[in-house]
Amino acid sequence: MSKKFAAKAFSEADRQKFLEERHVAVLSVAADDGRPPASVPIWYDCTPEGNIRFMTGPSRRKAKLVDKAGVVTLVVQREELPYQHVIVEGTVVDTVEPTPPAAQEAIAARYLGEEGGREYVSRRLDGRESKLYTVRPDRWFTADYSGGPQ
Repeated sequence: MSKKFAAKAFSEADRQKFLEERHVAVLSVAADDGRPPASVPIWYDCTPEGNIRFMTGPSRRKAKLVDKAGVVTLVVQREELPYQHVIVEGTVVDTVEPTPPAAQEAIAARYLGEEGGREYVSRRLDGRESKLYTVRPDRWFTADYSGGPQ
């Protein structure tokens, strides 16, 4: 007889802790040009209020679609055992263009460390246009398979 893996939902505290860990998110946003929804990997961070921020170039397809739709889905997952994921459906509640340097560094440092984040912003983003999006989570879907087979 095979054992089934049962997922349990994250508590609010565990969900926030998971989102604060370093994971690449997948952003999905509706498309209206006959193409499927746009789904792209992004770096993100979390605000103290529980919102999620990400940045991109304002002329990028994903930025144009986010601007038009005003709502997005973010999938954040752990790809190694134990499998876990958080799915956020949310509304864009703020945009800032250009992205303030402090926000650029905060997001980059989350993935590259403090020094690497500063270097990334100064070398890679220097002079490039970027737009900062803040998403308010409206719905959460979570799964934590850390309990093993049932």
